[in-house]
Amino acid sequence: MTADLTFDLLLAASLLWSAWRTLATPDIFRAVILFIVFGLLLTLGWARLAAPDIALAEAAIGAAELPRPGPWALGRAFCRHPDRGHV
Repeated sequence: MTADLTFDLLLAASLLWSAWRTLATPDIFRAVILFIVFGLLLTLGWARLAAPDIALAEAAIGAAELPRPGPWALGRAFCRHPDRGHV
């Protein structure tokens, strides 16, 4: 097995693992962190497939768009409102 094939198999397994863990975790903080990891691994996957334009778009969207809903989701998960109960 060559080093390229080994890296590609490891990357594919890491993508599947991070996607599964992101969807299966009950902790919202861990899910946000795993979603960031999934986006970074997906960027590497697009780069390995010789699609640098998609890899750059994935990295840019992940860097620009994820910081906005991530803290919002965390705030919603841990915020308690006395008039509305636990949100």
